[in-house]
Amino acid sequence: MAEFPSKVSTRTSSPAQGAGASVSALRPDLGFVRSSLGALMLLQLVLGLLVWALIADTPYHLYPAYGWVMFVAVFLWLVTIILFILYLFQLHMKLYMVPWPLVLMIFNISATVLYITAFIACSAAVDLTSLRGTRPYNQRAAASFFACLVMIAYGVSAFFSYQAWRGVGSNAATSQMAGGYA
Repeated sequence: MAEFPSKVSTRTSSPAQGAGASVSALRPDLGFVRSSLGALMLLQLVLGLLVWALIADTPYHLYPAYGWVMFVAVFLWLVTIILFILYLFQLHMKLYMVPWPLVLMIFNISATVLYITAFIACSAAVDLTSLRGTRPYNQRAAASFFACLVMIAYGVSAFFSYQAWRGVGSNAATSQMAGGYA
């Protein structure tokens, strides 16, 4: 037992060194943006922004249907931004206790269902709330079109996230090499 301290090597570090290492690790993963999940999230962000910007530029507060469309579009847009940032900076890897494939699947299915209702409400209210050929009519009709497109984008994401959750088409080695997204 007398030789024990001579065989042990220790290394010390200051807290400032540890903090610097964690900040430098926060780099964007451009491979995520090129993946199908990243591309679909960018598409959802752009189309969702178009939906709520087109509705926000009209007097939507007079009609309850457009209040629902605005709620769905803005809420899902903000949640998608948060998820995009989590995946872009690989923060989901630091929160390993959260089952991210399941979270994404539930979010995308819920977003698809909510956008189905928003699309139906928006497109059904266009003729009732605007005169054909006026600027609000064209904006609301365009918002309906983009709501349909973003609904499809969330539906495709729901399909891919279901496949990722079930593990279809990959094994543990390929999913680790791909960073958790296809």
